[in-house]
Order: sequence, then structure tokens, then C-alpha cells
Amino acid sequence: MSARRARLGVLVSGGGSNLQALLDAAGQADYPAEVACVLSNVPTAFALERARKAGVRAEVVDHKGFGSKVDFEAALLGVMADAGVEWVCLAGFMRLVSADFLKHFPGRVLNIHPSLLPAFPGLHAQKQALERGVKVAGCTVHYVDAGTDTGPIIAQAAVPVLPEDDEASLSARILAEEHRLYPLAVRLAVTGAVTLDGTRTKVAARVTGDSTALRSPGSPT
Repeated sequence: MSARRARLGVLVSGGGSNLQALLDAAGQADYPAEVACVLSNVPTAFALERARKAGVRAEVVDHKGFGSKVDFEAALLGVMADAGVEWVCLAGFMRLVSADFLKHFPGRVLNIHPSLLPAFPGLHAQKQALERGVKVAGCTVHYVDAGTDTGPIIAQAAVPVLPEDDEASLSARILAEEHRLYPLAVRLAVTGAVTLDGTRTKVAARVTGDSTALRSPGSPT
């Protein structure tokens, strides 16, 4: 008898390439999570088509149709409750979620961000990195808290910043790592291989990829 898989609700606003990475991972028999539903605040988001193609429930919850953030989030929560969602993954979701929303999934909301946090939180992280002249950029999967990209870090992957890089080329190189990192971080989280420890995390696994080692914050090299 196969082990029960955690049920993910994925929130999206755009093309959904990180959603696709999660859908592809969930298609593997040994992956410990499945995508139970995909919700978008943008009716035209291509991510919805990705979900439907994979046979996953896809719903539009347009924030513009609600009088308040409370009502908007209540609608999101209603769909996720109906789908039996246990974990929430933000994948290019261009809305901040409130502390009240997070209370429904304590320690079970994840986000991926295209920088090596805590550097360059918020929008246009790749542009920020180029403007500051950093030599290494990357991406981070973290638990979501009430701040903007301030939650405890689960895993990170680094990429070099090349002399000829512009925002588009750096973004593309980081995105390739995002597609690898997000499914891995979800695996660590839902299996309990990573646990919250105050404002930090403890990761009971070390995984090496082609160019980066993933380790918990503060782990010895």
C-alpha cells in the first residue's frame, strides 16, 4: 500500500513554470506530495492551463472582485478547504497573504524567491542584484511569515552573475535552479526532514546538485 501524500494548494498569478516543476515532481510515484488545486487571482494566467492539462483542479479567485482582502482570502480558503489542502505553495503569486491567512496553515505555507535571501527581498530581485554588482545570485525557498520574504529559509541554490548578464539572462539562469529547488524543498518540508526552530530551520538532509549544495542555514560546510 502506497504512503499517503500531502495535499498541496498552489497559488499563482502568471505563467506557472514553478507550478509545472511541482506538477512534474508530483507525477513521480515516490514523491510525497500531490497538487490538490491551483488558484489564480489572474483569470488569464497560463498556470491555470498547466493545471488543467495535468488534470488538477484549477480555479480563478480574482482579487478585483472582492471588496476587501479579508473577503478575497476567505474565498481562497474556501476553495482550498473543499480540496482538502494541507500545505500552500506560493508560485509567482503576486499578492501578499495576511497573518490571518497564515493562521489556517501554521508552518505550512512556502514561497520561492529569486534571490539569496535575506538579500534583495520584494519585487525585481534580479534587477536589484545587478544594480548592486553582486557576483553570486540565486533563489530561496522559505516558510512564509507576516513579512515580505522574511520567513525561515528551507533551502537555497546559487548561480554566478556573469559580466554580460542583464535582468533577462540572470532571471533565466535563476529560474532553472528554482525548478529544481522548489520540489526538493517541498519534499523536505512535507516529510518533516526540515523543521521550524524559531526564526531558523533545521534540515536533516544534505543534497548536492550539479553546481550547488543545499544545506540548512548555519550548517557547517
